[in-house]
Amino acid sequence: MTSLGGVEMVDWKLAVQTATRLVRPGPDVSRDEAREIVAELRRHAKASEEHVRAFTRLAQDGAGAADTPVLVVDRPGWVRANVAGFRELLQPLLGKMEARRAGMPGGAVLGAVGGKVTGVEVGMLLSFLASRVLGQYETFAPATRDLPGSPDGGRLLLVAPNIVHVEHELGVEPHDFRLWVCLHEETHRTQFTAVPWLRDHLRMEIQSFLEETDIDPSTLLERLRQAVQTLGGNRQGEPAEHAGEDGGGAAGEHGGIVELVQTPAQREILGRLTAVMSLLEGHADYVMDGVGPQVVPSVSEIREKFQKRRATGAGRLDQALRKLLGLDAKLRQYRDGERFVRAVVDEVGMDGFNRVWTSPNTLPTRAEITKPAEWIARVHRKAD
Repeated sequence: MTSLGGVEMVDWKLAVQTATRLVRPGPDVSRDEAREIVAELRRHAKASEEHVRAFTRLAQDGAGAADTPVLVVDRPGWVRANVAGFRELLQPLLGKMEARRAGMPGGAVLGAVGGKVTGVEVGMLLSFLASRVLGQYETFAPATRDLPGSPDGGRLLLVAPNIVHVEHELGVEPHDFRLWVCLHEETHRTQFTAVPWLRDHLRMEIQSFLEETDIDPSTLLERLRQAVQTLGGNRQGEPAEHAGEDGGGAAGEHGGIVELVQTPAQREILGRLTAVMSLLEGHADYVMDGVGPQVVPSVSEIREKFQKRRATGAGRLDQALRKLLGLDAKLRQYRDGERFVRAVVDEVGMDGFNRVWTSPNTLPTRAEITKPAEWIARVHRKAD
């Protein structure tokens, strides 16, 4: 990444150090228990490949999943992996900002201070998320010495301490829960290894989103000021408790503070990205529950308890942070996407649903996610 006097816009090393220092320790297990958990998660990830392929009828492209490593990591390992992914994905945007900063008086000094401040902020955010993510398919993950990746940049992460923590918290059968989680994450791996154009399509949309970012500091500060006022309910004198349908202000309506500072062009792109992510997450939820009864005896109990946990969060602070960061919007993606997949499969079958993977043109729009009949009419009846 280009830098000014060796100083990056984000001090990524400091971000990792901050996150690993602040992240809470995982459940207390012995070394032997930890080894058994890691080995079982790897077995479940391998077994999930066949289950997901048979259920979805998605064929792997080339070597496919065989080239995509499965990494069982702890919370600091998840932090390091995500910092590497952020750094790769944000490189074009940060390069533009560095060029802008280079022409400013005292830009090098401001950059050194700003990079460290941003590094600490990123680290604090990652420390919060690192104890909540159960698994993740990293689509844009550069391989590192400690974290191998596939030739196309993909890898599957399973965060062992978080999986163990949640299975204890829910009081569910551990072996069933671990397989259930692996089925969800393996579905994501199958989506990207079976649909070769999907990764490039997502990357292009994300890069377009970043290119539209308004990097003028005064404009950005004004948008942030408006966003903070809206989050507090100070929009046209509107009281905070009535600022949105869910009592959470515009952050509840949209996707958190990030969405509130977007340009109109970015909102259009975000609409398309939201539809794709709803599809991917909903499809994974549909598959994990569809495969579940055959291989996970307690799947009904797990789903009921897990859904309740998703909806309530861990406490008031957790709920506030989820709303601010837009994580509530992600929960809606699971729900709306799963309903879309279920409605389409019920109407046209799994093979009919799989037309969604034909090209970017057959992906559902944001409106079609909540109105699957419109997607069926557009993609099926028009084609027929």
